[in-house]
Amino acid sequence: MRSITLHSKNIQQLYDRNMYYRRKSTVEKVARIIEDIRTSGDAAVIKYTRRFDKVQLAAKDLRVAESEISGAFQNIKPEFVATLKLVIHNVNTFYRSQVKKPCSVKSEEGIVLKEEFRPIDTVGVYIPAGTAPLVSSVYMTVIPAKIAGVKRIVIVTPPGKDGHVNPYILAVANLLNVNEVYKIGGAQAIAALALGTKTVPRVDKIVGPGNAYVTEAKRQLFGYVDIDMLAGPTELVVIANRYSNPDFVVADFESQLEHAGGLSILISTSKQLIRQVKGRVQGGFVIYAKNMEEAADIANRIAPEHLQILTSDPVRVARMIRHAGAIFLGPYSPTPLGDYIAGPSHVLPTLGTAKFASGLSISSFMKTSHLISYSKKALERVREPIERVALTEGLVKHAESVNVRFK
Repeated sequence: MRSITLHSKNIQQLYDRNMYYRRKSTVEKVARIIEDIRTSGDAAVIKYTRRFDKVQLAAKDLRVAESEISGAFQNIKPEFVATLKLVIHNVNTFYRSQVKKPCSVKSEEGIVLKEEFRPIDTVGVYIPAGTAPLVSSVYMTVIPAKIAGVKRIVIVTPPGKDGHVNPYILAVANLLNVNEVYKIGGAQAIAALALGTKTVPRVDKIVGPGNAYVTEAKRQLFGYVDIDMLAGPTELVVIANRYSNPDFVVADFESQLEHAGGLSILISTSKQLIRQVKGRVQGGFVIYAKNMEEAADIANRIAPEHLQILTSDPVRVARMIRHAGAIFLGPYSPTPLGDYIAGPSHVLPTLGTAKFASGLSISSFMKTSHLISYSKKALERVREPIERVALTEGLVKHAESVNVRFK
């Protein structure tokens, strides 16, 4: 574990450490995969599945049969189904509170302005299943999409060595009524969703976490489709002081370091706590802050994915935080609450992007349309201002489009 003094250069080094998906070799490999999917479709998907997942599939095998999805419950423990129903209830409850209502402005002169919310038609969800199946990512992505009103949701996830998808992933998909699941992983899955193949229909947006190749594929294909974010490895910042329990800090650190490339940073006003944590944890960084104001300032400059505040008055510290994906208050709100069961999605901004980006929400799956309606009288009142602006811009026909209505 390293002690660091955080200034602009060090913050950039932390970001660069996690910006591994932008390595030249990764960029070039992903570009080749995308072009291969573009030109060869299913044949390329099958080739990369054989190469990377060590599984030989035919095109007809890429989509998981509905009978396999519905039969997944036979391969999981009954008590886990009860757990799934609990977490699905919690996530549903949180996101139903976000449902947006149209807003409108009306005037007596016959002006009506509205903003209406409409769901995206089709969404692709990437679920990692390499080192471990991220079952929680299924409900953390699918539920807000469903509540937003997305009609067609497609899951892509790598097959196991036996050529099948993890039964726990399929069980959650079944509980959420998602019956379109494909045995495809990696950059090839993102390319298939973005470009479409004979077997995999094209989607409008792709969400979900992934490794370096998945993230780079999302970056290169943004524009063909929308994406949720470019997420790096998981991040945790812990703000603690002399009142904080060192056992809690160590456990929270180690939970994040379980993830490949996971980054944990302790910011503390207690040198004793820093010494205790450094003696027990093998990875991460520690930063000494003179007071809580400085600790909050450092956290804001890092803008972490997860921020845990383990001080005696976490609410006071939270008021000073401007940039964080999710904030966990107090000793009994560890980050795994957000990972698994609390309700808000665990798909959160990383790499300092919490300064301008947000976690997955209902809005992530919706778009707005503006409705504008003027009466003749209302248009006539703004006729001259429109003409002045249009002519200033040299757009004569714009002015004529209004004036013709009064000839």
